[in-house]
Amino acid sequence: MQTALQQALLDTPAGREADEVLRNCVHCGFCNATCPTYQLTGDELDGPRGRIYLIKQVLEGRPATARTQLHLDRCLTCRACETTCPSGVDYHLLLDTGREVIEQQVGRTPGGHLLRRMLRLVLTRRRTFTFLLRLGQLLRPVLPAAVRLQVPAKPPRLAPAPGSRHPRRMLLPEGCVQPALAPQINHATRRVLDALGITAVTPAGSGCCGAVSHHLGAVDEARDFMRSNIDAWWDEISSGAEAIVITASGCAPLVKEYGRLLAHDPVYAEKAARVSELARDLSEVVAREPLDGRFRPPAGTVKIAFHSPCTLQHAQRLDGLVEGLLARAGFELAPTADRHLCCGSAGTYSLLQPALSRKLRDNKLAALLKPDPVVIATANIGCLTHLAGGARVPVKHWIELLEPLLTEAS
Repeated sequence: MQTALQQALLDTPAGREADEVLRNCVHCGFCNATCPTYQLTGDELDGPRGRIYLIKQVLEGRPATARTQLHLDRCLTCRACETTCPSGVDYHLLLDTGREVIEQQVGRTPGGHLLRRMLRLVLTRRRTFTFLLRLGQLLRPVLPAAVRLQVPAKPPRLAPAPGSRHPRRMLLPEGCVQPALAPQINHATRRVLDALGITAVTPAGSGCCGAVSHHLGAVDEARDFMRSNIDAWWDEISSGAEAIVITASGCAPLVKEYGRLLAHDPVYAEKAARVSELARDLSEVVAREPLDGRFRPPAGTVKIAFHSPCTLQHAQRLDGLVEGLLARAGFELAPTADRHLCCGSAGTYSLLQPALSRKLRDNKLAALLKPDPVVIATANIGCLTHLAGGARVPVKHWIELLEPLLTEAS
């Protein structure tokens, strides 16, 4: 694709990156075939090809409008288009730049700005989120039915975490919303790592990875979260931690891009690159360990449906890895139609685009539940919470299913 981006933009790293992405696009339209929003609306501008043209026009000098912003807001950033694209277009890089430029030009209504500000304040701050969630759970019995369904039940009490120390050591960031919504995920992870001879360490000061702020266009705020995490993790990294284990697949892609996003920071560039080298999705860590003969088979046939989050299969390109682990452990995996399509969670998408999000969730649940599984497994806290709000069977993180079979057999 030929481009004529404004010179002022081409003089920036983001502008040069966007120009390269645009030039790689051949306008073939294969991306629309796997785009969830295009499948729902049938609008060319709600597909990757149309959004690429909208961004191109703005970067070349055409004024952005609220309508332009709406079509970009409707994008889930699921990146299914990237795994489909025969030309290797890094759509999400272009989308990040386009959203930032359009946000500067168009702005937001007072209500829209306030909502996004509140989401960034609440979701990225663990104590604030936990307090508000516990308050909602306390009031859950008296809330209207429609609201009550959106408030997750209080998590179960957990046994003490393993206290053993092993020569091998990995970082295990807690995350921002997961400790309140589903603390059993990191608890199960610690027990699995312990059974594999690995100590999980969570340094004080570790917080939000920055993904929420980044995807809501608060790029500087996102980078501040990145720098804060690097500071919190660095002593453990410099003293020999093998990896940074990320249990939420929605966080892993951004942590793996710390090096790129801070490449021009004179203080943090080198450290950020090292963090990206060490960042691992939990499935990558477990799959690399010797597991033969380590599992106690489940009692009887346990049919599960696995929802592979977009951040796992499209952003990290780890499609099939978790499914392989579950199969090795003895579970029966039910086939699922349209497994490449997003469930509609997509970070804050379910709150900002509720109608589209709900339709995507209903479609996803229909596909997952059709084979009549006893449980739905997934790899991301956002997907888990979103699906659980409408599922008739339990929805769990895959490590919760693996943990008792591995630790009890060890």
